Amino acid sequence: MKAVILLSGGLDSSTVLYQARADGCECYAISFDYQQRHRRELHSAVLVGKSVGVVQHQVVNFDLRLWGGSALTDDAIALPQERSLDEMSQNIPVTYVPARNTIFLSFALGYAEAIAAERVYIGVNALDYSGYPDCRPDYIQAMQEVFRLGTKQGREGQPIKIVAPLVNLKKTEIIQLGNQLGVPWELTWSCYAGGDQACGVCDSCRLRLAAFAELGLVDPVDYL
Repeated sequence: MKAVILLSGGLDSSTVLYQARADGCECYAISFDYQQRHRRELHSAVLVGKSVGVVQHQVVNFDLRLWGGSALTDDAIALPQERSLDEMSQNIPVTYVPARNTIFLSFALGYAEAIAAERVYIGVNALDYSGYPDCRPDYIQAMQEVFRLGTKQGREGQPIKIVAPLVNLKKTEIIQLGNQLGVPWELTWSCYAGGDQACGVCDSCRLRLAAFAELGLVDPVDYL
């Protein structure tokens, strides 16, 4: 069974790649260089992909800085720092990139249909404090209908299935799953800040560190 896995190099997507392998899939990874502030994650995506032995790893290049609209694609928008988990849960944050997962899934769908894959795996998580609108179950359900209606495979009765195994898991549960699957956390990257070391204070770092701490584990990534 062929599967395309959206691989950012982060904790969630790396766990999903390892889950796809555990599910018996022949794994094809796709990552995106959209000129994001934290392009350092692409280095981790390549390393994680190699650790699994993906059949192919596509890195797609395009520039979302052309219109910005997010702290990850516009340097004029300050990156939130030192926020509590409660603060993160109040509103959709400025790190939300407009329509990013729709763009990503469109590329992944094209790739999947071209290689006759049966599945597309994505590491969205609805329980994350960020609350991104394109990481929720109803969004995935809607995109599944797009996959069915917008492809030859779908119209011929063999729609490519979106698999989102983490959508209803807490971050601690994702780490526990990753531990069971053998995910090499030291290769992954979650920081939004864009440096060579994880900042430890952006929302993504704080969520990650809090989850490891709650489990009584040490995050092996190097922080400032």
